[in-house]
Amino acid sequence: MNAESDERAKATEVAPATGDVTETEPPLGSRAPEFIKARRTLHLSWQVGVFVVGLAVVGAGIVMLPLPGPGWLVIFGGMAIWATEFVWAQLVLRWTKRKVTEAAQRALDPKVRRRNIILTTVGLVIIAVLVGIYVWKFGIVMPWKIDE
Repeated sequence: MNAESDERAKATEVAPATGDVTETEPPLGSRAPEFIKARRTLHLSWQVGVFVVGLAVVGAGIVMLPLPGPGWLVIFGGMAIWATEFVWAQLVLRWTKRKVTEAAQRALDPKVRRRNIILTTVGLVIIAVLVGIYVWKFGIVMPWKIDE
């Protein structure tokens, strides 16, 4: 049994020239139930409620950025709440998803991975040399054994 509605499922299209199956994004617009969309005042109150809940979640995410917690994840969760009702949030989420996918593809490129491994190794060697020079010059002194 499929729990998802047909409206939220990704549509698939078959390209006529190649026969490849490509996924298209769902249509933009409100995902409120039909009985809510049918009544203007109820739909407006629904939108206000969605906006307030999304704002609270985004606000909590912003607070979590400097504090412990998954700040960015919560912010994107709030954007997803807004995207259930507002086209601008749907467009922002589509753009973000596209950029994250492109960055992931670039990060998986063997040349980029090799470069990142080399840079990390060089950085660790530099840090090890600096720590070695410090220990050679000043020695290892534990804070609880400092003589004044």
